[in-house]
Amino acid sequence: MQLVKSLLLNATMKKKISQSDPGATGDSVAKGNQSVDAIIRPLVTVDIAIFAIRNEALSVLLVQRGEGPQEPFPLQWALPGGFVHVHQDATIEGCARRKLLEKTGVTSPYLEQLGSWGSADRDPRSWSVTNVYFALVASDQAVQSDGIAPQQWFPVGDAIPCPLAFDHDLLLDAALKRLRDKVEYTVLPASLLPVEFTLPELQRTFEIVLNRELDKSAFRTRMLSAKVIEETGGYRAGSRRPALLYRLAEDASHQLPATFRKN
Repeated sequence: MQLVKSLLLNATMKKKISQSDPGATGDSVAKGNQSVDAIIRPLVTVDIAIFAIRNEALSVLLVQRGEGPQEPFPLQWALPGGFVHVHQDATIEGCARRKLLEKTGVTSPYLEQLGSWGSADRDPRSWSVTNVYFALVASDQAVQSDGIAPQQWFPVGDAIPCPLAFDHDLLLDAALKRLRDKVEYTVLPASLLPVEFTLPELQRTFEIVLNRELDKSAFRTRMLSAKVIEETGGYRAGSRRPALLYRLAEDASHQLPATFRKN
């Protein structure tokens, strides 16, 4: 009789738990865990701040969102990105590289994860988390994305059509800060140039990204002494004498021994 009462009590408890948690099973109840199928999952996306030098200005690629009754932030501009496809993307970085290729038609020589942002209110459709990257595209490759609607290169600064969709203003600011911070002690701007470049072209690219001028003699000394670039043996004709061509040194760390920051 006692055994019957115990079995009835156990069945009643399982019924009450399953009513309050439809995803609970006998195993999950015994372990005290919620069934995976019953967990409401957040939206998972990847967003990329893609930078290039266009018309002597540091520019970022933005896409215009669609228009429709189910479309959040209709017709607003946003960073390129999209949902992670579990059957297509083996990793988060793989998703980022896929989106980069879809939006620009190129594979970036530099892609870095910036961080993750998530909250219950960043996307009106659901709880959302995004994994943010920034990419650098060489000037001779950036033109491949021209004419692909609805996307456009915008110079960084007042030309950005704010506010951007979602929290992309915040994401863009974070990406721009990371880029400029790293430029102070690395040769990262070389990734914004063609494979071969002159020293004046490299210095000008640094200046565009940092938004300030650099001393020509000090810049040349710092680049050559750090051994982060190497001669190609070629020259580029100009109005004066031909300029020596350089490329990134293959075995270099690409880090500079001192920063460009002013004391």
